[in-house]
Amino acid sequence: MESKKLLEIKDLKVSFYTPAGEVKAVDGISYDLNEHEVMGIVGESGSGKSVEAYSIIGLLQDPGKVIGGSIRFDGEDILAYTPDQMRQFRGNKVSMIFQNPMTCLNPVYTIGDQLMEALTCHNKNVSKKEAWDRAVEMLELVGINNAEKRMKQYPHEFSGGMRQRAMIAMALICSPKLLIADEPTTALDVTIQAQILELMKDIQKKTGMAIVFITHNLGVVAEVCDRVSVMYAGHIVEQGSVSDIFYRPAHPYTKGLLRSMPRVDELEHERLIPIEGTPVDLLDPPAGCAFGPRCEHCMKVCLKKPRPLWRWETTAILRPAGCT
Repeated sequence: MESKKLLEIKDLKVSFYTPAGEVKAVDGISYDLNEHEVMGIVGESGSGKSVEAYSIIGLLQDPGKVIGGSIRFDGEDILAYTPDQMRQFRGNKVSMIFQNPMTCLNPVYTIGDQLMEALTCHNKNVSKKEAWDRAVEMLELVGINNAEKRMKQYPHEFSGGMRQRAMIAMALICSPKLLIADEPTTALDVTIQAQILELMKDIQKKTGMAIVFITHNLGVVAEVCDRVSVMYAGHIVEQGSVSDIFYRPAHPYTKGLLRSMPRVDELEHERLIPIEGTPVDLLDPPAGCAFGPRCEHCMKVCLKKPRPLWRWETTAILRPAGCT
């Protein structure tokens, strides 16, 4: 049975209007996300990953504006929502885990108060006792021991890993269909990162929710994602399954990311190959392929015409003419 499309993004464009000019942070990206699927959005810092996520959840800050395209969730146009509809949409249908759990929790309220508030704001019919029980249940779900005691503690009494678990519990307390995870392991050490990834995989299997997982770590993508979209300079340059992206990368940027990632099966003194050059200036992007100035395979035509999206399909890859 074919999975139902949960999220459909078509030609989304987001710009920031600064005193220096227009910054095209997201410039015409498109992808679909099915129910129960985990989509990885990968790319270097400044590629537009987080801006795209904030556009979905309606948290885009000024001077950023969605200037084109559409975002549909369960067939409904999110961009047409009123502020009240968007508040109901956030939390009930889609939730987000942010990059730094140290700064996302209010230091003067207990963990329990913040979890309960996340539930009661979206469901006015829930009693205080029901909210307390649900919050305790969510802390237990994310692997926090002595949940009743922890409910009465403040964020400074939690370790970094426990704060991130509390943030995950808060995001899931209203049982959303979609979870957006914006680099949720960035501020954590390697051991805790592995624990959080295992936790998210386990919760996804139990709840069946879809996840948009934003990261610059390809190892994380291989661990948790079903499909991957590779972003560079506001564009998605390649899409495909995890196996396609890792074992048959097509775009030079994807290949560069993979070459610059440490591997456990390489020789002891194998050197990593960095991507030469610097990221493109989004105030003055090139007329052609944004990756052209840094690409070792760049031709004259690449600097004049934008490069079409590389998309792996189930039977074949759609490749732009003239590229290898």
